[in-house]
Amino acid sequence: MGKEFAIAAIALFAATGSAPLMAQENPTTIASDNALIAEWTGPYGGVPPWDRIETGDFIPAFDFAIAAARADIDAITSNSAAPDFENTIAALEKSGAALTRIQNLFGVYSSNLNVGDIPDIELVVYPKLAAFYDEVNQNAALFARVSSVYNGKEFKKLSAVQQRLTEDHYKGFERNGANLDEAGKKRVAEINQRAATLGAQFTQNLLKDEETVTWIEKQSDLEGLPQSTIDAMAQTASANDRPGVWAVLNTRSAVDPFLTYSDNRALREKVWRAFVNRGDNGDAEDNNAIIRETLKLRAERSRLLGYPTYAHWAIERQMAKTPEAAMELMLKVWPKALARVKEEVADMQAIADAQGAGEKIEPWDYRYYAEKVRKAKYDLDFNEVKSYLQLDKLREGMFWAAGELYGFRFEEVSDAPIFNPDVRVWKVLNKKGALVGLWYFDPYARTGKNSGAWMTEYRGQQKLIGDIKPIVSNNSNFIKGKPGEPVLISWDDAETMFHEFGHALHGLNSNVVYPSQSGTNVPRDYVEFPSQLNERWLMTPEVMNRFLVHYETGEPLPQALVEKIKAAKTFNQGFTTVEYLMSALVDMKLHLAGDADIDPDAFEKQTLAELGAPDEIVMRHRTPQFGHIFAGEGYAAGYYSYLWADAITADAAEAFVEAGGFYDRKTAKKLHDYIMSVGDSIDPADGFRKFRGRDVDTSALLRDRGFPVD
Repeated sequence: MGKEFAIAAIALFAATGSAPLMAQENPTTIASDNALIAEWTGPYGGVPPWDRIETGDFIPAFDFAIAAARADIDAITSNSAAPDFENTIAALEKSGAALTRIQNLFGVYSSNLNVGDIPDIELVVYPKLAAFYDEVNQNAALFARVSSVYNGKEFKKLSAVQQRLTEDHYKGFERNGANLDEAGKKRVAEINQRAATLGAQFTQNLLKDEETVTWIEKQSDLEGLPQSTIDAMAQTASANDRPGVWAVLNTRSAVDPFLTYSDNRALREKVWRAFVNRGDNGDAEDNNAIIRETLKLRAERSRLLGYPTYAHWAIERQMAKTPEAAMELMLKVWPKALARVKEEVADMQAIADAQGAGEKIEPWDYRYYAEKVRKAKYDLDFNEVKSYLQLDKLREGMFWAAGELYGFRFEEVSDAPIFNPDVRVWKVLNKKGALVGLWYFDPYARTGKNSGAWMTEYRGQQKLIGDIKPIVSNNSNFIKGKPGEPVLISWDDAETMFHEFGHALHGLNSNVVYPSQSGTNVPRDYVEFPSQLNERWLMTPEVMNRFLVHYETGEPLPQALVEKIKAAKTFNQGFTTVEYLMSALVDMKLHLAGDADIDPDAFEKQTLAELGAPDEIVMRHRTPQFGHIFAGEGYAAGYYSYLWADAITADAAEAFVEAGGFYDRKTAKKLHDYIMSVGDSIDPADGFRKFRGRDVDTSALLRDRGFPVD
């Protein structure tokens, strides 16, 4: 069931305000071979039964699975034998198998197929899960057994891995209210149930805003846009039943290229405003009231649990340990990034002035003029590079690099069910031809699918109840082009592909015993390290020369373009860093504010003003659309994690450079042995020390971004 049951275990996706469906009265009547709860069968150690799922079965199946998980807990607490590691900690790790399976299946539906009755089902399911995990966390008999193992004489005889697991379980109970009195436990449970509903509503509101489009009806309004972007806009219009015109979908993958290349400034502003105001339009989908209540609830729960603020609770078990440590790193980088932004804006303004535009650079101009500066400074037009960025060839490049680093071989299969025709599946084999796991790829946008890109774990690796192989997926939101033609993506999207594949590789490389220590189940501010490091292989000559080939001629990316890309590596890092840090700092300050009555829009504006944020840039995720922190609690008071992990990444990348290249076998083996395969079975800081031979050098982050090092 994992280590911190109540909060981290529930991935809150979408819900609507419509009437919830009724749960079945007697969950024990569900057939044991029901696809939603039964053990997975078929090839590869069992596969998700996407071909046998009926959405109407979710609620009764959840009821059955929760009842079965409750029975597992009862079996542990009623055991007459004295508590020990095997009958308590290991037994907890084995418990709730059916519930884990259905949660994973439903999570995929929520994030990829959020249509039909799924939003209504979420309103029932997520509060049920919150209630059940509170029940587990507040189970006095269970906590007593865990405490007995943790505080007992036998603890020192356990292996280091078992000691770490036992401590994680113990701390998880403590952090979620096991030591509270009955009134405190009751209130925590009430807060968690309400938070579950609010998180679901937040995402559903955001999904509705992201399904809107900006219509373009005149050919002249397409000036400046590359043909691939125009084709994608035409495809979007057709998908919205208006063939013959063009539409910009209100998601990052569609908006960013439009803002980068469109010559029509008024349309750029219109598209930009629609995007940055998602969840903030004062209508039925406005998220501000949800945010205000969520922050209040988080602050109250944190006080009940003995923490001064939610940020202190959230960061305690991360690598940073304290909000102060996270803030220290962010504020070390912030002034250097601000200084770079001033230089970037001056360069852009000079071009605008030289063209006689008579325009002051505004947020909807930043990407547009940045691209012109890139062209002027480096003679680099990423639209030209895009002709060499074929989706399928990039995927092949990811596979090849993974083979060089970890000995993996990928073979596409057709005998695993899929939930949509766009999904493809590969089996992953090691050097000896033995099965490592499965990788699913779902690349295209669709109605009801979350925006952005992510990795999902369908099944985690473990050896506690057999040699269980991992099943992972990567999901993106690329727009299909014309039928039969390759899909061309941007350089940023190519980096994102490698990033998310890094998460998948983290899951596939896992080689641990206990489920809650496997794969990506590591501290939040460490989990982005393997993925951010994997981005580096995109720019290796081996990948660029073999897999970045022109979609028409098949010729590799010219060396002259390669050199320009390398020369421009730190270009626009002011914008990239400030855009991110604005979101990370606002996130942290929101969760350090305690029980203050917060107006999200006003707080955002005031905080950015106090930080001296530039007018030309907005937060990467404005507060009303900040799903990382309000669609659940995954990155709440933790968006700083990307910078923390990037500091580790920059230092790790220098290890490969010092060794002679990114395919150095000794360095790759250390990466595998101490980072990619161990999950949370060791302290991440210890793992990094074994990899690097010392603690992290955060100055590597400044060097990597081209900022001055003090």
